[in-house]
Amino acid sequence: MKKLSFLLAATALASVMATTAWSKTLVYCSEASPEGFDPGLYTGGQTFDASSRTAYSRLVEFKHGSTELEPGLAESWTISPDGLEYTFKLRKGVKFQTTEYFTPTRELNADDVIFSFERQLKADNPWNKYVDGASWEYAAGMGFPELVKSVEKVDDLTVKFVLNHPEAPFLADLGMDFASIMSKEYADKLAADGKMGQLNQMPLGTGPFTFVAYQADAVIRYQANPDYYKGKEKIDDLVFAITTDAAVRAQKLKAGECHIMPYPNAADVAELKKDENLTVLEQPGLNVAYLAYNTLQAPFDKPEVRRALNMAINKQAIVDAVFQGAAAVAKNPIPPTMWSYNDKVEDDKYDPEGSKKALEAAGVKDLKMKIWAMPVSRPYMLNARRAAELMQSDLAKVGVSVEIVSYEWAEYLKLSKDKNRDGAAIMGWTGDNGDPDNFLDTLLGCEAVGGNNRAQWCNQEFDKLVKAAKKSSDQAERTKLYQEAQVVFKKEAPWVTIDHSIAFGPVSKKVSGYHMDPLGIHRFDGVDIAE
Repeated sequence: MKKLSFLLAATALASVMATTAWSKTLVYCSEASPEGFDPGLYTGGQTFDASSRTAYSRLVEFKHGSTELEPGLAESWTISPDGLEYTFKLRKGVKFQTTEYFTPTRELNADDVIFSFERQLKADNPWNKYVDGASWEYAAGMGFPELVKSVEKVDDLTVKFVLNHPEAPFLADLGMDFASIMSKEYADKLAADGKMGQLNQMPLGTGPFTFVAYQADAVIRYQANPDYYKGKEKIDDLVFAITTDAAVRAQKLKAGECHIMPYPNAADVAELKKDENLTVLEQPGLNVAYLAYNTLQAPFDKPEVRRALNMAINKQAIVDAVFQGAAAVAKNPIPPTMWSYNDKVEDDKYDPEGSKKALEAAGVKDLKMKIWAMPVSRPYMLNARRAAELMQSDLAKVGVSVEIVSYEWAEYLKLSKDKNRDGAAIMGWTGDNGDPDNFLDTLLGCEAVGGNNRAQWCNQEFDKLVKAAKKSSDQAERTKLYQEAQVVFKKEAPWVTIDHSIAFGPVSKKVSGYHMDPLGIHRFDGVDIAE
């Protein structure tokens, strides 16, 4: 079956390449299939790469390779003195893409912005549950339904967000993928035709590339949007060749079958660097990998048990085996390159004997647990199966029996959110906007339980600190609060913090204008390739 799947994928890619032989084509060997094409519904990086960063745009954007904001669909904005009103002036003349399945009759206006957010914020909006199980994980986890009082149309090209309280990272949040702007006209047509689900299957936005076709688990094809408000891209065709095996991605890159690949195996980096046809970009990742206990389940509901288990795990051995030096052991839930990082926090010591004694003191005997291992490579965890095996061996030494389980990636992301999930799940995060809030509240806040908070951990002391921090506009005050929150996190131990990795980006030397992104996304606007 694996051989057949590979042959089907290869045939699909060859077909795509044949149809684009006379155009300038860039092939990206992506690491996984998208969960869908509506970025508001998901949090997976592979989904954002395939949707929000190709087909869509946002009111504000992050500059290439930076966490600095710049105007996007909004050419300017003003913020009221009390921090409660954000008014955006939209660009005039921005066109939505024309596709085989929809031809727009009007340009972008305030109605599109209101639609894009209200569907995520209002439970009674007809689009709020248009996909089974829709939870609007990002918007909900960041507290947007409680934060945003209203999204108002001032005129066709002016829209105002009214907040219930000040929110320091709000503007940066609007540059994130979930805040992509959809076409209300397209959505209205789908609703009228009884085809609402198509919004998640056939995207249509104002972004640099127009969606053409998707063959599940094989190929996604795009064409440069001729009406893109920044001007047509230099490449004509963009192809995502979905290749889940990192070693196969590397082989394809070396053979010239693709031009850019993400997340190489650590063992392959040296060889890729030797290839005279490739450039291997690298930068410290704004990321963290972790093992999230389900703190709603006994005995993981006890902090003393979680701390005891943490003491049994040799994190340095995991970093050495999985990353071969291209990562650092993590002690905090935010990376050390991020402002407000608390370096005074002491990490869990690797102490198997101490772990045994602590488990006995907590009354835990003959514990059996599951560790969930991601099936795909991510920048923060290149080989979750290997990491899980090392944890399994470590925990066996203190009398804990571990079963390793895994699922297809989209299913893994969905099931790991369940409050009834058994055991502990290997997860990770790359920052989306350069703000500590995007880690601390998004991943560990009470509102994110059942969503991004895979530990299902709601601690009132921690939550109060991070909520106060994002309401303050004083960065020194925010830093103090976030550092206090990291102390609470370490004491309560809802995670095993595993590593912060260095990210590598192997690229063909034919490619120009491509940048590694600190936010972990892969963008192809501004990219060119030599013919």
